[in-house]
Order: sequence, then C-alpha cells, then structure tokens
Amino acid sequence: MQSPTKYDLQTAAAEADGALAVDTELSILRGVFRMLPAGVTVQDEQGRFLQLGIAVDGPAAPDSKELTHRRETGLELLRTGRPAVAEEWVTDGEVKQLLLTAHRPVRIGDRDLLLSSSADISARKALEDQLFRAAYHDELTGLPARRVIEHRADDLLQRNEPHGRFALAFLDIDNFKHINDYYGHAIGDALLVEVAKRVGLDLRETDMLSRISGDEFLLLLNPIQSEHEVAEYIHFVLQRLRAPFFIDGSEIFASTSIGVSFYPEHGRSFDELCQNADIAMYCVKNDGKGAVAFFDASMEREALARMKVEQSLRLAILEKRFCCAFQAKVDIRTQDIKGIEALVRLRDDDGIIQAPGTFINLAVELGLIDELTHLVLAEIVKSIDLINESFGADTTISINIAAKQAGNPDFMRAFAQALEATGYPARFMIEVTEDAFVAKTHFQTEILPMFRKLGVGVSIDDFGIGYSSLSALADITADEIKIDRSFITDIHKRPRSQGILRAIESLSEALGMTVVAEGIETFEELAYLQAATKIRYAQGFYFSRPIFLEELKPPVRMLSHARPSAASRPLQENRSVNSRGDRHRR
Repeated sequence: MQSPTKYDLQTAAAEADGALAVDTELSILRGVFRMLPAGVTVQDEQGRFLQLGIAVDGPAAPDSKELTHRRETGLELLRTGRPAVAEEWVTDGEVKQLLLTAHRPVRIGDRDLLLSSSADISARKALEDQLFRAAYHDELTGLPARRVIEHRADDLLQRNEPHGRFALAFLDIDNFKHINDYYGHAIGDALLVEVAKRVGLDLRETDMLSRISGDEFLLLLNPIQSEHEVAEYIHFVLQRLRAPFFIDGSEIFASTSIGVSFYPEHGRSFDELCQNADIAMYCVKNDGKGAVAFFDASMEREALARMKVEQSLRLAILEKRFCCAFQAKVDIRTQDIKGIEALVRLRDDDGIIQAPGTFINLAVELGLIDELTHLVLAEIVKSIDLINESFGADTTISINIAAKQAGNPDFMRAFAQALEATGYPARFMIEVTEDAFVAKTHFQTEILPMFRKLGVGVSIDDFGIGYSSLSALADITADEIKIDRSFITDIHKRPRSQGILRAIESLSEALGMTVVAEGIETFEELAYLQAATKIRYAQGFYFSRPIFLEELKPPVRMLSHARPSAASRPLQENRSVNSRGDRHRR
C-alpha cells in the first residue's frame, strides 16, 4: 500500500477541520433553536421532521394524532407553496397547550422544506376567554349578558319575517332585598343561581335566558305560535319557582313577578319590547306579586301616570313642599299624651294634601327617602316651640325610618349626628320595622348603640306583619313595640287575635318594652284593651286624626274615652287624606 503523501494528509486534516467546524456550527445552531421562546420544526417533502431543536412546549410526541395532523397539513402547504398561520392543540401527558403556529414554505439548496414556528398562547387564550365571558356573560350565573340577548332580538327584528313572532318576558324576584338582608348576600347569590337553573330548564336552542341586573332576568322565547302557548309555559315556570329552595340549610320561598310583551304587537324594537315587558311586570308587583301579566295599552297609561308622580315627587323635594302632621300616643288609662309621631305629607301642585301611600314607597324606590327624612327632622326643629306648647315639653317625638335606611350605616350615622345637633336628641324616638332587627345587617350591633349613646329611643313599628316571632322578639333590644292595627281591628270579636296579643304583651313586659296599640278607631276596641289587657298606650282616629302645625291651638286635648259625641265625628270623616289603611306613616 502506498503511503499517504503530504498533500493527502493536509487534505484530510482540512476536511476533518471542516467537518468539525460544521458540527460545531450545527451544535451552536441547535443550541440557538433550543433557546428560542417558540418551538421550531422543519418538514421535508416526504413529511419527515428535521429536528434542529424544538422547545419544551413544542409539538406533540411522535405517533400522536396531533403529529399526524401536523404532517398532513405540512404536506398540503408544501404542495401549494402557501404560508399559513393556525391555532393547534397539543397534549403532553395531562398538560394541554394551545399553540399559535406560523408555517412558511422555503427552498434551501435543492430541497423544498416547510419551516414552522410555534408559540404557546394558552395563558393568553385563557385571558381572552375570561374577558369575553366577563363582557358577554354574567359571572355569577353564567347566563348571557344583556347585550347578548339584545343582539339576538335585534337579529330577529332585522329579519322582519312576515309571520315571525317572539315573546320577551321580564322576570323579577319578589322581595329579594329582604331575602338578602335576612339570609345574607352569599345565600342571595346562591338563590339567583338556582332561579336561573329552574327558569332555564327545557328551553329550546332558539330561546335565550339572560340575567340583566341584580335580581332581574330577561327571557326570549322564539318562535311562538300563540299567546296561549306562551301563557302555558310561563305558568309552568311560575309553578316551578314557587317550590322552596334549599340553600345552605335554609328553606327559602321566593316568588317571581313576570311581565310579557310580544313582537310585533307590543313593539318593533328591543328597547320598546323590553320596556313594555317591564311595565307589565310592575303591574304584577302592584297587584300582589308572584304572577304573570301580558302587556296592554292601559298599562302604558298607568306607567305614564306613575312617571308623572315621580317627577312631581322629585320637584316637591327640591321645592320642599312637604309638611308634617302629628298624631298623639295616648295613655288610655289617664288620657295623657305620652308622645307624638311625626307623619310626613305632600302638598301637590294644587295645594292638596297627599297621604303617604301615594309617594313613600316611590321615594324609597327612587332613593329619595333619605332626603325626605332629613326634611321631616328640619320641620320638627323649626317648629319645636309650637310642638312643646301644644303637646308638652316632655313628650317624645317619633320619626319613622324605612327598613332600607335602617340597614344603611352611612345614612344612620348621618341621621344620628343630625339628631345630636338638635341639642335635645333624648326627645326623639326612631320607629323601624322588625325587619331591621332580624335581617343580617349591622343594625343591632353597630347602628343601635349610636342612638343608645345619644339617649334616642327605639320603637318596633307595625309589629306582627313581617318576620315576627316570639324568639326574634326576645333578641331585640328596643324601648317600645307598636302592635300593627291588623291585630287591633275588632279585637273584641277575635279570640285568636286576643291570644296573640296577650302573648306579645307578656313577653314585652318581661323584656321591659312598652306596648303601643296602633289604629284604635272604635270605643269597643278601646274598651277591650282597657278591660282585658295591661296595655297603657295607643294611637288612632278614636283619639284624634293627625294634626297639622297650622291647626295647633294649645293646649290640644284628647277626646274622652266615652263614645264619640256628634261634635267629635268630623275627626272621623277626614279619611280622604288620612285613611285608616295608612300603614306606611311618615
């Protein structure tokens, strides 16, 4: 064998150095690819992958369905010579990733290759989905948001099909605030979820249920054949909702009021249909709740009248066109006046006095009640000399506080400060309904001590018509309990009411609370209380109607407890202004 020449040795060394350089460059290139934030693959015309370096979050393992799909996609792109960008899911054990992959056909040397780079967008996609759901779905119930059902309705309206009809139902849970206050917001939220589940049962793919705010839902039923068909379905939903809800150990009964409008009869826009369904729903609320009403033109007239009252109320508060009437709390044994209750009245545009039944609930609903309560206090302070001269400087002055106000620490703190600023806070007594005590608010633990510190008295108003129970009464720390007039009316004829009255009287006496009987209107009712109970104090038309400041002519004398004389009968005839059903006194 011929020995290698010097030239051969040099050539071999050069080739070795070249190969080493190529290996080094390839190693560096692989290292660079591994450091890239994206997975990179190169695929040839036979579908083989030339793996220069794939990131950990790169394509799936060999022989997987994802890899087979990637290979077929790559071959198709190589044949057409088109670049493409696509999302693809890959699985690595239990980990699933979403990749955004850019494919680009390239020619290197004499070979056609597909260069693909993949970036993990799983986190970004999850955030996008979260933002989408937040924008278009209710977070609590998972139902579509208002804009989604509005878009669906608008799409149906734009089609304008000759025989296309659909219904829009507005659902509102009755007394939801009381449920929230009594059981707590966590239970209230759980109730909303359960209501959504019950209403959403048996819906067709073309129907849609949406939670549009708070305890309000909107139901789109499409298509429909007749109003009778919708009525049957809505009544079925109402039956389902009347069944008790069992949530966190509590049994909750929650009725729902529903108003329905139809396209095209009741509107040709989403806003019009929604407004008319809302009007029908409020008619149900006014008529007793827990039922369904279908919109008609008369409801629209009522809504316009209500809007007029609302505008008038706002203007009256702005112009301070409110006045106070005062009704005495009388000692039925001595006829002395123990205290007075301030009752707010509204003078309308014509100067006619309006009873509170026409505006108090609306003021609460519109958020105007706080300002109205401060106006009452201001009127009392302005007229305190006349009040003292007429009723006595030692009489207590009661002011009604709505349940919504009692559960609002900000308002109650401000009102306590206003009472203190009068200089005689101990003259005052706040009257709140029993709901304020038993609801899961901070009334007893935080708000009540503020008033106790000032010497302000606390009275439980309209006792017996809310969540009352003897066990609840035992936990309440109040100075006075006012038994609702529904228990007092014809008490001498009603043995069962007499038994309830005795039980409340005994427990109140044991707890050191004064009992006041509301709504005494006849001699027989008074005579029964005097003969068969230990109750000392009462209010009602039998003694006197509420008296306005301009009518005060000191000293005011109560009627005798004898039967009313002919001279006293006119006091009983003012019920057009101060009706016996005036339960929401202010």
